[in-house]
Amino acid sequence: MIPQSGSLDVTIVGGGMITNDLLLPSLYHLQRTGVVRKIDICALDSPPLKALAESADFKEAFPGQSFTPHPSLGEPPEKKFPELYKEVVAAMAPGNMVVVTMPDHLHNEVVRYALDCDQNVLCVKPLVLKHAQAVEIEKLAADKGRLVGIEYHKRFDRRSLVARRGYGLGQFGSFVMGEAKLIEPYYYRLSNFQNWFTCEHTDPFTYIGCHYVDLVYFITGLKPVEVSVQGVKGRFPNGKEAYLWSHGRVTWENGALLSVVNGLGYPDAAAGSNDQELIMYCEGQGQTGLIFHDDHNRGVAYSYLEGIGPGGSKYNYVSPDFFRLVPWEGPGYKPIGYGYESVAGITESVQRLAKETAELAPEAALARRRQILGEVDARGLIATPANSSINELVVEAARKSVTHGAAPVRIVYGDKPHVE
Repeated sequence: MIPQSGSLDVTIVGGGMITNDLLLPSLYHLQRTGVVRKIDICALDSPPLKALAESADFKEAFPGQSFTPHPSLGEPPEKKFPELYKEVVAAMAPGNMVVVTMPDHLHNEVVRYALDCDQNVLCVKPLVLKHAQAVEIEKLAADKGRLVGIEYHKRFDRRSLVARRGYGLGQFGSFVMGEAKLIEPYYYRLSNFQNWFTCEHTDPFTYIGCHYVDLVYFITGLKPVEVSVQGVKGRFPNGKEAYLWSHGRVTWENGALLSVVNGLGYPDAAAGSNDQELIMYCEGQGQTGLIFHDDHNRGVAYSYLEGIGPGGSKYNYVSPDFFRLVPWEGPGYKPIGYGYESVAGITESVQRLAKETAELAPEAALARRRQILGEVDARGLIATPANSSINELVVEAARKSVTHGAAPVRIVYGDKPHVE
């Protein structure tokens, strides 16, 4: 058990699906192991906070644990508090952590505000939608000596780590042709997505395809140099227009091609909570290599007595690899999987910054934090603005392409990387 004196206060900005499914249960477990001390959650209004506070699953898995809601649970559900998070973050002592889980187009404002308040940041992907914004955040974080960790959790998947090491050792050859697919469930259309996942803000490639673009970069080290994305429009139940499907093509610096298929439409009644995989063909000397990750069915299938799968299905591919709550030696249940390990890796790195500089004078502490952050950047397991800004170039290029009829958009590197 880590002493409470070394624990972090955490403020989550956003109370939506990913907070419920991954972030809060992960932080609850880190709270009972001593990494996290106090948890505050800020939302636009009280209903999502009330749902989190009253969750039967959380009460069973994390008995006796709770968070402080902002606004309070007693506020009328129709009353909105768009700026309340600023008060909560500003009241935090320096050097703790802000978790940003807002719609993609709001990340830049919230991340920069957290850094201005001298906080470390865990941000869901993508960090921002413009490369210039990522550069500004990188500089601000470096000036403050604070960590900005982007939650590209597929980097923590064991099969991704095995592939990265094997590719680095030359076991597969050079990546030349591939296909990635990630189709999220239909029920996403019934969620709060329909209020922000609209054509002017995002598309499936930008929101979820970026996971696999980042993963190919993580495995191979190759940089993408051109992006083309075709979107298929539809309407949410509330009538708002959105790109509900997308098909992207990414060209890499060695001439390799990656096809990326995304959407919000995997049948709720089908087995599995989504459909996803990665296939990479590689050229070797007189032979070819292959990396194939079936992330849809990881070898576990259950048939329940009642329809309790993600969309109410009885027969379900139950992946134990991303995130599950399971029995352990302590009270309730604990989270397992690479989703949890990603959140834990970022949070524990923030804790390391605090613990290793607690007794140092301010200037020495800042120098030591920068040294640690350099190690994190160089290791490349945690995505940071310094080691993953190709993602911002890709999503910026994707947004230009999808809104201009799948026009190819080039990524230019050098002193001032940009898209054109």
